[in-house]
Amino acid sequence: MASPASPRFYQAAPLETIAANTAGTHQMLRLARRNKASMVYASTSEAYGDPQVHPQPENYWGNVNTWGPRACYDEGKRLGEVYCYEYFDKFQVKVKVARIFNTYSAELRNDDGRVISNFVNQAIQNQDITVYGDGSQTRSFCYVDDLLGGLIRMMESDAATGEIINLGNPQEYRVLEVAELTKRLAQSHSRITFHPLPENDPRIRRPVIDKAKALLGWEPVVTLEEGLLRTIEIYRSRFNKYGGGA
Repeated sequence: MASPASPRFYQAAPLETIAANTAGTHQMLRLARRNKASMVYASTSEAYGDPQVHPQPENYWGNVNTWGPRACYDEGKRLGEVYCYEYFDKFQVKVKVARIFNTYSAELRNDDGRVISNFVNQAIQNQDITVYGDGSQTRSFCYVDDLLGGLIRMMESDAATGEIINLGNPQEYRVLEVAELTKRLAQSHSRITFHPLPENDPRIRRPVIDKAKALLGWEPVVTLEEGLLRTIEIYRSRFNKYGGGA
């Protein structure tokens, strides 16, 4: 959780991102071992890279580029998972790995640079909504309340020990669909514009959550429309209060 998760921020601090996910994770595992504590490691769907298997189950090894602008985050998280495996295997530390898929809420910074924060921030100001690529790439969006419930269940579950578990919403949307939905819900006059796709940006992303259902009794309940309405309302109230400076 100490790692930046937005490409805008982790690409601005790549070495710090690697350190948080590797050295930081190692220190937490040492602490858990010393205190006989349980630990949930916040990994990421980026462990799958630009996947060649769709949707993505936990036993898929991924398709990740080590030589590119996203590698500091993707490979940092993957090596963090290796640390978790070694401490579980060699020292029986009660570690659980959560592979977290796209998560959002009204608490995302409005300069976060990710899909939901970008679209909502642009829509409420009637600015151009910026879609990268042609918008056909897909994402799955989980509202933060659902994700937190999954993380809490992981920490409480003995059955999750030594397991990698996807946490995310399996409902898949094209990015262009999300832009259009955000514009409609915000009653915005924004134009939707198209821009070059960033390097190594994944084309598809959707979790298989059968393991979370079986081991944790967990699945998300907040729809994208409901979550977007909450996010739009709060972003708009802050914009009206602070003039976009929040």
